[in-house]
Amino acid sequence: MSDLWVYLEYGTPGGGRRLDALLIGAGPDAVLGLVVVELKQWQTCRILDATRVRRSDGVVTAHPIHQVDAYRSFFTHWRPKSAPVLDVRAVVLLHNATAEQGAVLLAGAGGGKRAGIPVLTAEDLSRPSEDLAGLLLAGDLGVPDSRQVTEFEVIRWEPSSQLLDNVGAELEGSRTFALVGDQQNAFLEVRAAAASHLPDLAVDTAREEPVDGAVITVSGGPGSGKTALAVRLLGHLMRTYPTAHPCFITPSGTLRAHLLDAVSGHTAARELFPAADSLYSTTKRAGVLIIDEAQRINRGRATGLPPELSAVVRKVPLAVIFLDERQIIRPGEGTTVREITEAARRLGRRHHHLELTGSFRCAGSAAYTHWVDDLLYGTPSPWTWRSGYDLGTAADPFVLQEWIEQATADGHTARTAAGFCWPWPRDRPRTPALPLDIRIEVPSPTSSGGTRVWEAAWNARTAFTAPDGTVLVPTSQLWASHTGGHQQIGCIYTAQGLEYHHAGVIIGPDLTWTHGRWTAHPGQSRDEALRELPPEQYLRYALNIYRVLLTRGTHTTRIHSTDPETQHYLDTLIRPGGPAGN
Repeated sequence: MSDLWVYLEYGTPGGGRRLDALLIGAGPDAVLGLVVVELKQWQTCRILDATRVRRSDGVVTAHPIHQVDAYRSFFTHWRPKSAPVLDVRAVVLLHNATAEQGAVLLAGAGGGKRAGIPVLTAEDLSRPSEDLAGLLLAGDLGVPDSRQVTEFEVIRWEPSSQLLDNVGAELEGSRTFALVGDQQNAFLEVRAAAASHLPDLAVDTAREEPVDGAVITVSGGPGSGKTALAVRLLGHLMRTYPTAHPCFITPSGTLRAHLLDAVSGHTAARELFPAADSLYSTTKRAGVLIIDEAQRINRGRATGLPPELSAVVRKVPLAVIFLDERQIIRPGEGTTVREITEAARRLGRRHHHLELTGSFRCAGSAAYTHWVDDLLYGTPSPWTWRSGYDLGTAADPFVLQEWIEQATADGHTARTAAGFCWPWPRDRPRTPALPLDIRIEVPSPTSSGGTRVWEAAWNARTAFTAPDGTVLVPTSQLWASHTGGHQQIGCIYTAQGLEYHHAGVIIGPDLTWTHGRWTAHPGQSRDEALRELPPEQYLRYALNIYRVLLTRGTHTTRIHSTDPETQHYLDTLIRPGGPAGN
């Protein structure tokens, strides 16, 4: 075994996974043998189910056997037919644990032993060295020759047609990304535009440059259905054009987490949704690339199109790019349709643009989304119930919290999001009792006067569960949809791209209505990327941020401002009298 090749931190395409250790050796009949080794320093954990464990510090993480089985599945489902045959094995190594602790982990894996994945412990490592190869499932592996090593290292991993068909069917059938009403027509239009280009494209993942190329841009405001259309298009392309190796990228870590959650039953699917920081490398292997929230891609020091997007337009045979230029929320972002159009023309790529004008969130009320735009960017106007969307104000955050809790009890997804105006320490304690970082003083409702303080916790970095496995606190990226999220406050980074039935919005002290106009107060922000900006620059981002937060509710929204003058102004605009009243 000492002559086996060892790869540490072996990465899969798109940065989807990083394997702790990979052993490679020559197996019987000249088949290349791979052993994936998952290393864990911790000793004990509580088994929640076959896929999750809760560590002693309260953090919920993947069961190591489930984790390493997913790595093994990758090599099975991403090996191209031209690559050498692989015999893939997997081992979990708890190098600080006892044999008894390892047995507990194995017993809770729901068939880990049947899957052929042993759990090794410190006691196994103390055995004679001649036994170690067998324990690591490498006893029959010999020294690989240089040809075998080279053949492995040059493999261009690509998803199998079966994997694409299964994942595509999952996405097309997902209720989360269901299309309703006029969205179906928009989807057919986008799909037809893609189909008109695909047959003519030379899709070769080994290419340096494609023979031909096309770019489709799709723009639309909040609730116009961009994300649902993008995901359904991905599912369709996976099943209809599997040899094009479709991939999906978004700069939103929250949206990516929800997509991975939607296909969690397919352990080899992670690489179909590469991380945003691997966009450039993905251009070298994807025949079709769908990008959502493209306006959030960072330009770096570029004055025009971000370099990564330039590479997409230049190299990917078919790129479908979804964006909303009014959802730019940080300095350095800001890709526009015009920039993409000019780049496509300059590079000789065909370009097709679609504008989504409908509104499929907010009870389908285009009137509400227009009212929000007028409120923030134009001339604010009074709101009445005639448009069919339930909008109101909340006198204070206590009222807002009661409203959210009642909606949750009634079976609705209800969340409150706020401007980033309170600290969110990176060193927060890892405990379900989250620190109450948000503090808002409000007048006491009693005749005695005085004030009372409303306190709440931001969304959590990691998930926490009860001893029985019940989720107490979801991870921040799944805050908008998973159980327990209504008890924390979200922000722009956990709400953008998502939706919920009841939306509470807290406009913080960074944005106030003063002397008949919106005024920015960047010093009130806790966002390091924004708080040092001049007020006139900060205002642009603040308006975009609150526009996003105000358009998350599919059926109803309640607004509270921490500034009394702003709250009074909103109360005068949002008139009582219908269900939209306080």
